[in-house]
Amino acid sequence: MDHWSLASWVLIMYTFLAAVTVQEDKPPLETGINGTWLLATVATQSISVLGTLLADRLTAYRESLLFVTLCMFLLGCMLYLMLITLIFYRFTFVKLTTVTLTPPYWINMGAVAITTLAGARLIIAAPSWELLSGMMPFLKGFTLFFWAAGTWWIPLLLILGVWRHVRKHFPLVYDPSYWGMVFPLGMYTVCTLQLAKAISFEPLMIIPRYFVFVAIAAWLVVFIGLTHSLLTRRIPTAPIAGTLRPITS
Repeated sequence: MDHWSLASWVLIMYTFLAAVTVQEDKPPLETGINGTWLLATVATQSISVLGTLLADRLTAYRESLLFVTLCMFLLGCMLYLMLITLIFYRFTFVKLTTVTLTPPYWINMGAVAITTLAGARLIIAAPSWELLSGMMPFLKGFTLFFWAAGTWWIPLLLILGVWRHVRKHFPLVYDPSYWGMVFPLGMYTVCTLQLAKAISFEPLMIIPRYFVFVAIAAWLVVFIGLTHSLLTRRIPTAPIAGTLRPITS
């Protein structure tokens, strides 16, 4: 495994969590928790996916890499279950406004999508290691559980988006946070494709076959918004020193 990736994960993860834990003045749940917290799950599962891919190339260290990969997958699952409980509580029992309902809440789905991808890659790699082979029923069930959870989130997030922009007329203008919505859509496409291969369930392929166009369209819309924002941004200009001004009486 890329030692720099693992070292960066350890440094950022534990530094952030330690700083948040010992902070004296903590924000209330209403402002302190949102979808970006699930980046902890995304980062952890990214290490899992990377390790599984490297195990195919570094055969001499395959079992060690797959062991670390498996542990990171399980750790990412734990982090998601803990964080999504707080986020769901915030959704249902704390006032949610158009300002606080930001696009990064799509990571609610994106985090389980990359968890599904990590699990699917482990299932595909299972025949090369006896421990993973013995865990196959657990891996398939747990991975399918997270895929179902990610699929469940999509209609709800779409409904909330309609409520925000159509019902409440919140301006639909470019904001960098919209990139937090693009990643989950692309990841859902990839994870569904890999899951269909991992469990040998061909009917599931119909989703990535068409959902990929949704992900591409979302990327294009946000990219066009970024381009338009950069082109129309007005840069204030200061008056040139020494400029002559007309004398008025």
